[in-house]
Amino acid sequence: MRLENQSSMSEFLLLGLPIRPEQHSVFFSLFLGMYLTTVLGNLLIVLLIRLDSCLHTPMYFFLSHLALTDVSFSSVTVPKMLINMHFQDQSIPYAGCVTQTYFFIFFTDLDNFLLTSMAYDRYVAICHPLRYTTIMREGVCILLVAVSWILSCASALSHTLLLAQLSFCVDNVVPHFFCDLGVLLKLSCSDTSLNELVIFTAGVVVIILPLTCILISYGHIGATILKVPSARGIFKALSTCGSHLSVVSLYYGAIIGLYFFPSSSSSSDKNIIASVMYMVVTLLLNPFIYSLRNRDMKGALEKLFNRAMVLCQ
Repeated sequence: MRLENQSSMSEFLLLGLPIRPEQHSVFFSLFLGMYLTTVLGNLLIVLLIRLDSCLHTPMYFFLSHLALTDVSFSSVTVPKMLINMHFQDQSIPYAGCVTQTYFFIFFTDLDNFLLTSMAYDRYVAICHPLRYTTIMREGVCILLVAVSWILSCASALSHTLLLAQLSFCVDNVVPHFFCDLGVLLKLSCSDTSLNELVIFTAGVVVIILPLTCILISYGHIGATILKVPSARGIFKALSTCGSHLSVVSLYYGAIIGLYFFPSSSSSSDKNIIASVMYMVVTLLLNPFIYSLRNRDMKGALEKLFNRAMVLCQ
């Protein structure tokens, strides 16, 4: 039987979330509120870091890039999900599906590398405080971010280029709310062994390796903290990395639960719910974690609020 290749596959159909039609309006309002909170919260973090000179440090330099990445990451999938939910239009063009896959992979990988850079920054700050300004100079910080962008781009590009070479059968229904690479490979009529090999290889580079580096960094941090004689010194050391450790735990916990312990094929709804937790809830909590657990961020927010009050008088 002749297979229809990607050039004749004009669009895919996204089934969306496993909710009943009468619940669409409720969930639309809920996810719209969560998305707007995520975007505004992360943009507020960027604004505070930009305006407050006290936050012009390597840690907040990485945090500003992480916040912008989270805004972009949530914007890759959530707006399309909201449009589908509101207008009951499940279609997405083939080119749009591939583009969504590219940016989803890109920002996922970029999050991994930025969190690793932040872990290294905390390691240097706690384990080598006297050499911190020498090691974490501006050029090094820029280099770490640039390498993160390059590696993320290379990873996403390799996946999408291989995806574009695949042929697809008549079935174009994607049982998800976005164009997930794994789901698309299942719809393909081509041999996907090379794609799966690249997924495994890239997964080691962009997930396992960064997570290992983060664990090693916090292992050294933990060993250093145990050598601190005073409880005040221990609390101060923990406070400098508490927010980052919370985000890392939340982020990698979601990734491990979604990709390393997936549900069975008969429980695809659970995978979709796990994806929502990973892409919507986790990104929503990040701004609150950094603002509520960080004294400097709360101080900068108070300054901004006082400045706004003065201007309004």
